Amino acid sequence: MASNNNVHVIDHPLVQHKLSLMRNKEASTNSFRRLLNELAMLMTYEVTRDVPMHEVEVHTPLETTRTKVIDGKKLVFVSILRAGTGILDGMLNVVPGARVGHIGLYRDPKTLMAVEYYFKMPQNMEERDIIVVDPMLATGNSAIAAVERLKELSPKSIKFVCLLTCPEGVAAMQKAHPDVPIYTAAIDRQLNDHGYILPGLGDAGDRMFGTK
Repeated sequence: MASNNNVHVIDHPLVQHKLSLMRNKEASTNSFRRLLNELAMLMTYEVTRDVPMHEVEVHTPLETTRTKVIDGKKLVFVSILRAGTGILDGMLNVVPGARVGHIGLYRDPKTLMAVEYYFKMPQNMEERDIIVVDPMLATGNSAIAAVERLKELSPKSIKFVCLLTCPEGVAAMQKAHPDVPIYTAAIDRQLNDHGYILPGLGDAGDRMFGTK
Protein backbone atom coordinates (compact mmCIF):
# COMPACT_ATOMS: atom_id res chain seq x y z
CA MET A 1 0.00 0.00 0.00
CA ALA A 2 1.48 3.35 -1.06
CA SER A 3 0.90 6.18 1.42
CA ASN A 4 1.49 9.91 1.11
CA ASN A 5 0.23 12.65 3.44
CA ASN A 6 -2.77 10.74 4.76
CA VAL A 7 -3.69 9.41 1.31
CA HIS A 8 -3.33 5.64 1.04
CA VAL A 9 -3.41 3.98 -2.38
CA ILE A 10 -4.16 0.26 -2.06
CA ASP A 11 -2.01 -1.07 -4.88
CA HIS A 12 -2.35 -4.81 -4.18
CA PRO A 13 -2.37 -6.72 -7.50
CA LEU A 14 -5.82 -8.25 -6.85
CA VAL A 15 -7.27 -4.81 -6.14
CA GLN A 16 -5.76 -3.32 -9.28
CA HIS A 17 -6.84 -6.30 -11.41
CA LYS A 18 -10.48 -6.08 -10.33
CA LEU A 19 -10.52 -2.30 -10.74
CA SER A 20 -9.28 -2.70 -14.32
CA LEU A 21 -12.12 -5.12 -15.08
CA MET A 22 -14.63 -2.64 -13.60
CA ARG A 23 -13.36 0.19 -15.80
CA ASN A 24 -14.32 -1.75 -18.96
CA LYS A 25 -17.53 -0.21 -20.34
CA GLU A 26 -18.60 -3.66 -21.59
CA ALA A 27 -18.76 -5.10 -18.05
CA SER A 28 -22.35 -6.12 -17.29
CA THR A 29 -24.33 -4.76 -14.34
CA ASN A 30 -24.04 -8.14 -12.64
CA SER A 31 -20.29 -8.32 -13.25
CA PHE A 32 -19.73 -4.73 -12.09
CA ARG A 33 -21.68 -5.35 -8.87
CA ARG A 34 -19.81 -8.58 -8.13
CA LEU A 35 -16.41 -7.00 -8.78
CA LEU A 36 -17.27 -4.03 -6.56
CA ASN A 37 -18.23 -6.40 -3.76
CA GLU A 38 -14.97 -8.36 -4.09
CA LEU A 39 -12.88 -5.20 -4.35
CA ALA A 40 -14.48 -3.76 -1.22
CA MET A 41 -13.69 -6.96 0.69
CA LEU A 42 -10.04 -6.76 -0.34
CA MET A 43 -9.77 -3.06 0.55
CA THR A 44 -11.26 -3.72 3.98
CA TYR A 45 -8.11 -5.62 4.99
CA GLU A 46 -5.96 -2.50 4.56
CA VAL A 47 -8.50 -0.01 5.88
CA THR A 48 -8.95 -1.97 9.14
CA ARG A 49 -5.25 -2.73 9.64
CA ASP A 50 -5.05 -0.52 12.77
CA VAL A 51 -8.41 -1.45 14.33
CA PRO A 52 -8.04 -1.90 18.12
CA MET A 53 -8.03 -5.45 19.48
CA HIS A 54 -8.60 -7.01 22.89
CA GLU A 55 -7.85 -10.38 24.44
CA VAL A 56 -10.46 -13.07 25.04
CA GLU A 57 -10.29 -16.60 26.42
CA VAL A 58 -10.85 -19.33 23.82
CA HIS A 59 -11.23 -23.08 24.32
CA THR A 60 -9.43 -24.84 21.47
CA PRO A 61 -9.86 -28.61 20.96
CA LEU A 62 -6.64 -29.06 22.95
CA GLU A 63 -6.54 -26.38 25.67
CA THR A 64 -7.67 -22.97 26.85
CA THR A 65 -5.75 -19.99 25.54
CA ARG A 66 -5.93 -16.23 25.34
CA THR A 67 -6.14 -14.69 21.88
CA LYS A 68 -7.09 -11.41 20.20
CA VAL A 69 -10.31 -10.26 18.53
CA ILE A 70 -11.68 -6.96 17.25
CA ASP A 71 -14.86 -5.40 18.57
CA GLY A 72 -16.84 -5.16 15.35
CA LYS A 73 -19.64 -3.30 17.13
CA LYS A 74 -17.32 -0.33 17.67
CA LEU A 75 -16.92 0.01 13.89
CA VAL A 76 -19.51 1.92 11.90
CA PHE A 77 -19.59 1.70 8.12
CA VAL A 78 -21.32 4.81 6.79
CA SER A 79 -22.60 4.52 3.24
CA ILE A 80 -23.16 7.64 1.13
CA LEU A 81 -26.31 6.73 -0.81
CA ARG A 82 -26.82 5.32 -3.22
CA ALA A 83 -23.54 4.15 -4.74
CA GLY A 84 -21.87 3.54 -1.37
CA THR A 85 -24.09 0.48 -0.94
CA GLY A 86 -21.86 -1.67 -3.15
CA ILE A 87 -18.77 -1.03 -1.02
CA LEU A 88 -20.79 -1.41 2.17
CA ASP A 89 -21.98 -4.91 1.21
CA GLY A 90 -18.43 -6.11 0.58
CA MET A 91 -17.13 -4.70 3.84
CA LEU A 92 -19.95 -6.29 5.83
CA ASN A 93 -18.92 -9.67 4.41
CA VAL A 94 -15.59 -9.21 6.19
CA VAL A 95 -16.81 -7.44 9.35
CA PRO A 96 -20.41 -8.63 9.79
CA GLY A 97 -20.61 -7.27 13.34
CA ALA A 98 -20.12 -3.66 12.24
CA ARG A 99 -22.88 -1.14 12.72
CA VAL A 100 -24.17 0.71 9.66
CA GLY A 101 -25.13 4.31 9.03
CA HIS A 102 -26.55 5.94 5.89
CA ILE A 103 -26.25 9.47 4.52
CA GLY A 104 -28.42 10.40 1.57
CA LEU A 105 -26.79 13.08 -0.57
CA TYR A 106 -27.43 14.14 -4.14
CA ARG A 107 -25.38 16.45 -6.29
CA ASP A 108 -27.16 19.60 -7.47
CA PRO A 109 -26.60 19.47 -11.26
CA LYS A 110 -26.12 23.24 -11.51
CA THR A 111 -23.86 23.95 -8.54
CA LEU A 112 -22.39 20.39 -8.12
CA MET A 113 -22.84 20.93 -4.37
CA ALA A 114 -24.12 18.16 -2.09
CA VAL A 115 -27.67 18.35 -0.77
CA GLU A 116 -28.63 16.09 2.18
CA TYR A 117 -31.95 14.24 2.16
CA TYR A 118 -31.37 11.35 4.61
CA PHE A 119 -29.29 10.79 7.76
CA LYS A 120 -29.55 7.73 10.02
CA MET A 121 -26.78 6.63 12.40
CA PRO A 122 -26.34 4.14 15.27
CA GLN A 123 -26.44 5.49 18.82
CA ASN A 124 -23.41 6.40 20.97
CA MET A 125 -21.27 7.46 18.01
CA GLU A 126 -18.69 9.05 20.33
CA GLU A 127 -17.56 5.50 21.22
CA ARG A 128 -17.16 4.38 17.62
CA ASP A 129 -14.70 4.46 14.70
CA ILE A 130 -16.34 5.49 11.42
CA ILE A 131 -15.42 4.33 7.92
CA VAL A 132 -17.26 6.39 5.29
CA VAL A 133 -17.69 4.67 1.91
CA ASP A 134 -18.47 6.06 -1.55
CA PRO A 135 -17.09 4.73 -4.86
CA MET A 136 -15.95 8.14 -6.12
CA LEU A 137 -14.14 11.09 -4.57
CA ALA A 138 -14.57 13.47 -7.51
CA THR A 139 -15.34 17.11 -6.70
CA GLY A 140 -15.22 16.09 -3.05
CA ASN A 141 -18.42 17.98 -2.22
CA SER A 142 -20.43 14.93 -1.08
CA ALA A 143 -17.58 13.47 0.96
CA ILE A 144 -16.82 16.82 2.60
CA ALA A 145 -20.50 17.36 3.49
CA ALA A 146 -20.82 13.80 4.86
CA VAL A 147 -17.72 14.06 7.05
CA GLU A 148 -18.77 17.50 8.28
CA ARG A 149 -22.13 16.08 9.36
CA LEU A 150 -20.51 13.08 11.05
CA LYS A 151 -18.08 15.23 13.01
CA GLU A 152 -21.10 16.75 14.77
CA LEU A 153 -21.49 13.35 16.48
CA SER A 154 -17.90 13.43 17.86
CA PRO A 155 -16.83 9.89 16.83
CA LYS A 156 -13.47 8.46 17.95
CA SER A 157 -12.14 8.52 14.37
CA ILE A 158 -13.20 8.88 10.74
CA LYS A 159 -11.71 7.33 7.59
CA PHE A 160 -12.89 7.80 4.01
CA VAL A 161 -12.80 4.91 1.51
CA CYS A 162 -13.36 5.14 -2.25
CA LEU A 163 -12.53 3.15 -5.36
CA LEU A 164 -11.32 6.13 -7.35
CA THR A 165 -10.31 9.69 -6.77
CA CYS A 166 -8.40 12.43 -8.60
CA PRO A 167 -6.03 15.24 -7.60
CA GLU A 168 -8.90 17.75 -7.36
CA GLY A 169 -10.93 15.50 -5.04
CA VAL A 170 -7.97 14.72 -2.82
CA ALA A 171 -7.04 18.42 -2.56
CA ALA A 172 -10.61 19.46 -1.69
CA MET A 173 -10.98 16.75 0.96
CA GLN A 174 -7.60 17.43 2.54
CA LYS A 175 -8.29 21.16 2.67
CA ALA A 176 -11.67 20.64 4.38
CA HIS A 177 -10.75 17.65 6.57
CA PRO A 178 -6.96 17.24 6.84
CA ASP A 179 -7.46 14.88 9.81
CA VAL A 180 -9.42 12.29 7.78
CA PRO A 181 -7.29 9.69 5.97
CA ILE A 182 -8.32 8.73 2.43
CA TYR A 183 -8.09 5.13 1.23
CA THR A 184 -8.45 4.53 -2.51
CA ALA A 185 -7.56 1.99 -5.20
CA ALA A 186 -6.40 4.67 -7.67
CA ILE A 187 -5.82 8.39 -8.14
CA ASP A 188 -6.92 9.09 -11.71
CA ARG A 189 -5.80 11.93 -13.98
CA GLN A 190 -8.41 14.67 -13.58
CA LEU A 191 -12.04 15.81 -13.44
CA ASN A 192 -13.93 16.79 -16.58
CA ASP A 193 -16.24 19.81 -16.86
CA HIS A 194 -19.19 17.77 -15.54
CA GLY A 195 -17.41 16.63 -12.38
CA TYR A 196 -16.64 13.09 -13.61
CA ILE A 197 -13.27 11.43 -13.03
CA LEU A 198 -11.09 10.72 -16.09
CA PRO A 199 -10.35 8.04 -17.20
CA GLY A 200 -12.60 6.78 -14.38
CA LEU A 201 -15.28 4.13 -14.82
CA GLY A 202 -18.43 6.19 -15.40
CA ASP A 203 -21.22 6.65 -12.90
CA ALA A 204 -20.78 3.89 -10.31
CA GLY A 205 -24.41 4.02 -9.15
CA ASP A 206 -25.79 3.71 -12.69
CA ARG A 207 -23.42 0.85 -13.51
CA MET A 208 -24.18 -0.97 -10.28
CA PHE A 209 -27.96 -0.72 -10.48
CA GLY A 210 -28.45 -0.72 -14.27
CA THR A 211 -29.91 2.79 -14.39
CA LYS A 212 -29.13 5.83 -16.54
